[in-house]
Formats: sequence, structure tokens, C-alpha cells
Amino acid sequence: MNFVIDPPDRPAVAVKGGGAFPVRRIFCIGRNYADHVREMGGDPKSSPPVFFTKPADAVVADGAEIAFAQATTNLHFEGELVVALAGGGKDIASEDDAAALIYGYAAGCDLTRRDHQARAKQAGAPWDTAKGFDQSAPVGAIAPIDAAALGAARLQTRINGDLRQDAPLDQMIWSIPEIIIALSRQFELKAGDLIFTGTPEGVGPLSPGDAAEVAIGDDLQVRFQIS
Repeated sequence: MNFVIDPPDRPAVAVKGGGAFPVRRIFCIGRNYADHVREMGGDPKSSPPVFFTKPADAVVADGAEIAFAQATTNLHFEGELVVALAGGGKDIASEDDAAALIYGYAAGCDLTRRDHQARAKQAGAPWDTAKGFDQSAPVGAIAPIDAAALGAARLQTRINGDLRQDAPLDQMIWSIPEIIIALSRQFELKAGDLIFTGTPEGVGPLSPGDAAEVAIGDDLQVRFQIS
């Protein structure tokens, strides 16, 4: 195919042990930890899963320096477990079928322009500018491990070394297979998709100069600095 302009580079995430995972789409679930739902003023059991997306090129590699997001005075961190898919489909029927699609897991951070999100909620408007901006999806190296290897792992977010988020993964309201099933009823999932699985309580603001780290157990981490 003869492109009339140079095509952009394919977004990708490093894989532990070598290689790169090509990113197709980024899906995210909101309100998936009960304590975080409560800290944002909601009822954790009042509604079905809420999904939003980020562009694939919002991905930022581990160790990167990220510019403080434009058009905001309230940039927040949200540490999350990220699921990488090696397969997909529509209307996936069972949790076993959903689990079979998973390639591996990573630590990620859903950066959020909280002031944009607050205005969108008040107006009943989409969250695109709150969530889908440039460099809004730091993701660490993907570990191609079985879900059992995560065990009772805790998700921990530190800002400048101070622990801000600390919760076991089993506090998720919807499990990873349940998230995949629910997404497949609205989108055709495919290999290369990433799913951010929600954040626990303790989210907060970032300022220029802050160093952030999200770690999940011993195997998954992502670090970045705000400039």
C-alpha cells in the first residue's frame, strides 16, 4: 500500500525475557475496587462495569520521563494491573474461554486529568479528554505468566517513595475473566489488546518532579517521572 504520509510507529510494550508486545487497543474498567468506588462517592454494587478507552499510542515505557499533561491543573495517578491478550472474540461464553486468551500481565498507571473527569461527570459527557490524552498509559514489561502466579499479590503505588495505594488483587469487584467477558459483549477483542483492570483507593495528584512506581507482587512494576 502506498501511504500518502509516513505511517506512525506501532505502539508496543516490552516483554520480560525479550521481545515486544504490539498494542492494538487499550480498554480500561472504572470502579473495580470497592474502596476506590466509595472514595469517589459511588456505590460499588449499584451498576454494571464501566468501560472507557485510551489510544494505543498513549503507552509509555517503564522508566520514562512524562511531561505534565497539558490543559490540566489536577493530574492524578491510578495504579493498575494490566492484562495483555493473545486472542480475542465476541460474546465470549465462559470464564475458562476468557482466561485462555491472556498472554500475560503488567503493572500500569491510568493517568487521569481529574478536573476534566469531574466536569464530564457533572455534564454526563464522555471521559475522552480525562483519560485518553498523550502519555496517559505507562505500562511496565509484560510477564507471560499464569494467573496463579499472581497468587495473593498486592498492588502498591509509591510516589517519591511514599506508599499511596496498597490493596490485594482479590479486592476486585469483577474478576479478570468477568471483565473480558463483559468487554466481549461490546467489542470484538483481538490479540494485542491491553486491559487496565481498575485501581484501588488512594489515588491522588502528581506534580512536576514526582517519581512514581506501581508494583504488583515481585514480578510486575512500572516506574516513571513527571517533568
